[in-house]
Amino acid sequence: MASKKPSLIVVPPQHPSDVPDPEVTPKATRRTFSAADKLRILQEADACTKPGDIGALLRREGLYSSHLVKWRRLRAAGQLQALAPQTRGRKASDLDPLADELAQVRRENARLQARLTHAEAIIDVQKKLSQLLGVTLPATSSDERS
Repeated sequence: MASKKPSLIVVPPQHPSDVPDPEVTPKATRRTFSAADKLRILQEADACTKPGDIGALLRREGLYSSHLVKWRRLRAAGQLQALAPQTRGRKASDLDPLADELAQVRRENARLQARLTHAEAIIDVQKKLSQLLGVTLPATSSDERS
C-alpha cells in the first residue's frame, strides 16, 4: 500500500494593513436630529410622489418610518419645539423649593426619634438593673415629671 504524502499549503505572508485592528471601538452614541433637520426631512417626505421615494429617503437618512410618523404627529399638534432633541432619562420634577428642606427635616426627625427610643430603652434597663441589685439611683428631673 502506498503512503500518501502530506500536502503542503502555502499561505502568503500578511501585510500589516491586512491584519484587523484589535483596538475596541468606543460605544456608539445615539443620533440626535435638530428641529431644522426634522422639518427638512418631513418636507422632503411630503414632496415624495413616486412609489419607493419615501423608502429611498429613509434609507439615505438612516431613519425608520416610525420617525416620520412621530415627527408628523408633533408637527400637526403644533409642537415645533418638541421636534428639538430632548434629553433622555428621568425628567427633573418641578417641586416646591421647600420640599427638599421638608424632606430633610423629616429624615432628621425620624433619626432623632429612633435615637430617643433607643436611649429610653437603655434608661429602662438601667432602672431595672438597679432595682435588681438594690442600688438606689438619684432622682432626676425627668423622674420627677413622670
